[in-house]
Order: sequence, then C-alpha cells, then structure tokens
Amino acid sequence: MSDTDPFDDAAESAESAEAAGAAESAESAGAAGAAEGAESAGAAAGGGGAATPPPPPPAAEGGSNPWPWVLGVLAVLVIILLIWSPWSDGDDEDSTTTTEGATETTVAEETTTVPEETTTVPEETTTTAEPPTEMVPVPVTIGALLPQTGGLSVINASLELAVDMAVEEINAAGGDVTVIKADSGTDPNIASAAIDQLLNEGVDAIWGAAGTGQTLSIIDKVSGSQTPQCSPSNTGAALTDYEDDGYYFRTAPSDVLQAPLLANLVVDDGWVDVAVIYRNEEYGAGFDEILEQTLADSGANIVASVAYDPAATSFDAEVAQVAAAAPEAIVLITFAEGAQVVQAMIEAGVGPADVAVYGTDGFKDSVSAEAVDPDDPAVLAGVKGTAPSAAPSSGEATFADRFEAFTPDDTPSIFSAQSYDCIVALVLAAEVAGSVDGIADEMIGVTRDGTACSTYAECHELIAAGEDIDYNGASGPLDFTDVGEPGRGIYNIYQYNAEGGSDTLEEVIAEG
Repeated sequence: MSDTDPFDDAAESAESAEAAGAAESAESAGAAGAAEGAESAGAAAGGGGAATPPPPPPAAEGGSNPWPWVLGVLAVLVIILLIWSPWSDGDDEDSTTTTEGATETTVAEETTTVPEETTTVPEETTTTAEPPTEMVPVPVTIGALLPQTGGLSVINASLELAVDMAVEEINAAGGDVTVIKADSGTDPNIASAAIDQLLNEGVDAIWGAAGTGQTLSIIDKVSGSQTPQCSPSNTGAALTDYEDDGYYFRTAPSDVLQAPLLANLVVDDGWVDVAVIYRNEEYGAGFDEILEQTLADSGANIVASVAYDPAATSFDAEVAQVAAAAPEAIVLITFAEGAQVVQAMIEAGVGPADVAVYGTDGFKDSVSAEAVDPDDPAVLAGVKGTAPSAAPSSGEATFADRFEAFTPDDTPSIFSAQSYDCIVALVLAAEVAGSVDGIADEMIGVTRDGTACSTYAECHELIAAGEDIDYNGASGPLDFTDVGEPGRGIYNIYQYNAEGGSDTLEEVIAEG
C-alpha cells in the first residue's frame, strides 16, 4: 500500500500545474476552450447553477484516486479564466492606455506652447477743437445824443448811420444792443433837455454828444448818475483832465494832439505871419490856445487872434480886424458858420485866392464849396487842414467799404469810424463785466493789453472763451490812456480841390 496520500498528490499536482503549465493551460483555454471553460467555471463557481457535474469516475483498481488532481486543475483554470474574462474590471474607457496582447503602450499627449505675440498699437489721439463757448449776451440800451439840428447837423448822417450799422452788426453777431436817439443840437439847452429824457428812460450808457460844448453842458449830469458816456467826435482839450469820476470816454483823439500838428503844417509850408479866427467856446478856445503856443514856439508871428460868437449872423467886423493885420496865412477854427466867415474874407480881399487858408476837422466836417458859393466849385481850392482819419490804414480793413455799402451816396464819412467804435466798445465792456453796471470799469481795459481783435464778432468770441481783449477797431488801435481817450491820433492832411471836393494828401500819426 502506498505511503502517499492521494489528496496530497492532488495538491502537489495542482501546484505543479499552476507553476509549470499555467501558461500553456491558459493559452489552451483562451484559444480553444475559453467559452467552454467559462461555462464550466460559471457552473462550478456559481454553486447551484443549472448544470450538475457528472459523477466522478471510479478509481482505477489498485491505483490512487485521480479526482483530487482533476479538481485542482479545474480550480486553476477557473482562476485563469476569471482573470482573462471580458467581465473583469478593466481600465476606464477614457484611459489613455491601450492594451494590445501582453504589451502596454502609453501615448503621451504632445503639448506645443506657442508664445503669444503681443503687438502694441499706439493709440491714435485725435484732438477736436471745442466749439466757441456759448455766451449769453448782456442786453445794453444806449442813449444817442445826435446833432440832428444846429451847426453840426451837416455831419449827422455820418455819425448816426455809423451807429445804426454798429447796432445791426452787433446784433447779427450775437450781441443785444438797443439805441434810443435824441437831438442834442449845438445848443447847450437842447442838449441838457435831451440828456434828461434819456436818463429818465433808464439807458445804460450815453453815446455823444458830438460837440465839445454840448458834452461840457451835460457831463456833470451823466457822471453824477454813474452812467458811462462815449463821444466819437469830442476833440476839445478841456475834456482830457475833466473831473468825470471815470465815466467819460472818447474815441476821437484830443486837440492836444491835433493842434500842434496843424501848427506844424502851417510853419512847414513856410508861413510866418499868421492870423487865427476861432469860435468863442470850449472847442474853439481850447484848440486856439494850443495852436498859438505851438506856432510861437516854432517861430511864427501871431498877427491877429480873433474870437467870434457862434450864434452871430455876421462876421464882417472880425474879418476886417484880421485883414488889417495883413497875414500871410489864416487859420479857421469853425463849424458850419465857417462858410459865412469865408464869404466875408473873400469880400475883404483875404480869401483862399489871396492868402493861405487852413482849417480844422470842424471846418472840413461842415463847410463845402457849395455852401460858400454855389456857382464856383473851386472857391475853396487850395484850403488845407487836419482832421482825424475816417478810415485809417491801421483801422479794420473792411470798415470803409462796409460803411459805403450801408449808406446812401454822398454820405460824409468824417468821424464815422469813431462813432462805430464807441458803440462797439460800450457793448464789449458790458460783456467783459458781465453786467451793464461794470461798463465804466472795463472801457479802458477792452482797448489795450489783451488779444487783438478788430470786429465785434471776433472780440465777442474771445470774451466767450475767457480771453482778455484789445479792441483795435474801425478807427485803428484805441489804446485808451488812464483818462479814457486814445493815446495817439491818426490824422489826414486834407486839401480842397477845384471840383468842390477834398483830397487826402497824407496820413500822419501824432503821439501824445
């Protein structure tokens, strides 16, 4: 009887099968009998499966029992099949590992880093000019004292139409100005009544008066009411230092500048013995005083100095006095009555055909050849003189043409530029101040030391933009002195011609 336990042999055989033939059995099972082995394994492992295993064969006679060995082999096959079974847990579907036979290959993702290219595009900066600031205009009401009657009425059209043109152009350019008109005449009583009317209407400023005498008759009322006043044609020297509390201004240069210029003209023409006939009032007397002083300083002899009453109807006595002095030249300081004075001079044998005759702006403004002798247009030929330029070369370039287009034919232009500038300066001063109450405070400032501008529209835009202005207007740079008048005068030297008109011989600048 054998010493070996058949169960021990089976176990050993199983180990040998597992160790030695596992691979071969696995290959055989996987290749030839995987399905059958799986079914047997399912029956054996399922415990209570549908199929019942056949009874073990009987042991061979005298030999050992083979069942333990068979069972061991089957157990090994079941284990192998379970390992290779398609139902066993494998890798996730999303795995990047691919199993092919017994070789495992891992495919790594290739990552390519492309460096970002950074392009800096410079910002395009576009500067758009801001439109002019909208400025609410300051409403200004101006009272105009016009010489609609009297000795200066012959130049009223020049003054009044320039006022009308200024108002029209200012309002068209964004301003707001209204003018109330009154007649000042050349009589102080008429002027005084007119100023009372305008002040009672509550005007913000006064334009005028045209004559120095009329202004002197009203200036205390105007300054006493703290109303600014601007005259375009006052040239009287007495107004330069007048105590007006800072309310009086003028765009016409003072006779302090013109009188020496006229005296020098007479002397430069070679005359030594000179007579003077002048109006006995502020304008005439003031001009004469400076004229005679300059003539004397220049070596001339004053052979006669005769004053007359502007209201007189005859000047024969005054002319006779002059004729008796036998002058080489006669200077006339007159207004419209100068025509009668010349008639008397012609009768006395000292007319323009006999001696050199000179006049001032007042003479040129109001005395025509027709007024002296309707039948002789050459009656004043050769008479020379000085007058503030109506269209100076340094003035706003288009004014003369605009004024000519605005007015009827044959409208005189004397003091038209200064008249226009008075209105514009008053309105600009109100806009700079922001109120009509500040006009007097700003009148000097708007004419100097700022950005130059020559029209209301241009100056208005500068004020709206916050700039300080320097109004150089139709009559040229005003550059008011501290007393509110131009610091220099631009004058024309004129001469009457044989056709009854006058010509400008030269433009001269007189500095103060």
